[in-house]
Amino acid sequence: MKQDIEILKAGNTGDIFKDVQNIIEKTQKYAYQAVNMAMVQRNWLLGKRIADEELQGENRAEYGKEVIKRLAKYLTELYGKGFTKSNLYQFVQFYKFFPDIFHAASGKSQILSWTHYRFLLRVTDKEARDWYMQEAMNELWSARTLDRNISSQYYHRLLQSQNKQTTKIEMKQITAPYQQDKLEFIKNPVVAEFLGLSPNSDFSETKLESSIITHIQKFVMELGKGYAFVARQQHIKTDMGDYFIDLVFYNYILKCFLLIDLKTARITHQDVGQMDMYVRMYDSLKRTEGDNPTIGLILCSETSEDMARYSVLHENERLFQARYLTYLPTVDQLKEEIELQKEIFRLQQNKTL
Repeated sequence: MKQDIEILKAGNTGDIFKDVQNIIEKTQKYAYQAVNMAMVQRNWLLGKRIADEELQGENRAEYGKEVIKRLAKYLTELYGKGFTKSNLYQFVQFYKFFPDIFHAASGKSQILSWTHYRFLLRVTDKEARDWYMQEAMNELWSARTLDRNISSQYYHRLLQSQNKQTTKIEMKQITAPYQQDKLEFIKNPVVAEFLGLSPNSDFSETKLESSIITHIQKFVMELGKGYAFVARQQHIKTDMGDYFIDLVFYNYILKCFLLIDLKTARITHQDVGQMDMYVRMYDSLKRTEGDNPTIGLILCSETSEDMARYSVLHENERLFQARYLTYLPTVDQLKEEIELQKEIFRLQQNKTL
């Protein structure tokens, strides 16, 4: 194999420190490529086989759910971690999104890591997904770089930028630390499981955040249902540090404060915890007699079903997550997003819609 020949070329340059470093890095790269290719092929083949099986049932959706449920139990008992129902659904989605990945001319030589593909599965817009995949290949993006660019809607911001170079430079500066981690693959828990081991002049994220806050403020005020603007970037000082709530409103019909915090990336547990703190502090310091409990809304580029299910958002009727878009979605995308957000709300409230 070509990689074997490259490894054998590692010789004696007279500098033992340089030589051993070269040997280690080449063999690590070889191991990465071998394991990565095997993992991607396995997941694609599993997805294809399950998708083929789904077609056998008359009620395909229900039959597919039952097959995945039984497979998850069987494979977990047999092989341990890595074969949950959500993982198996991901494999099917992977096959359906990339049916020709191993048939394309460049398919065998340009395969991203499974972690890359997992992040790409979050992109429902095929054109955007294909663009992210090609950029990740051409620019050698690490998985963390790809994740951040998807979460910050880099593709759509770039499309809307008149000064694209400014947006590109900002992205490279922000993701530079992610590109320097040579051990990223080794530290990936998914790999361990696989191996059986436990329009503006520019559209930067900074300007994006400011622009969104401005538009939200205007939008909420134009609802005309009792909203009064209270503050923007309201300063809250605690013994843990200084915090700034992006937007604060009061609704005199609901008789409560509404706090909105914007995140230009995917929602995290830290975001939820921070908003929970804001709401509790507002209830303690600002709420007066006759006011109802404060409501908190986290507006982010990407919501999370797991966050709705497992974080303090679950069964909390005063904390919510919602997604914003920097582009106008198609009718089909809008329908899909509405259904997704309904499911997330159901998970959070633990109800059946």
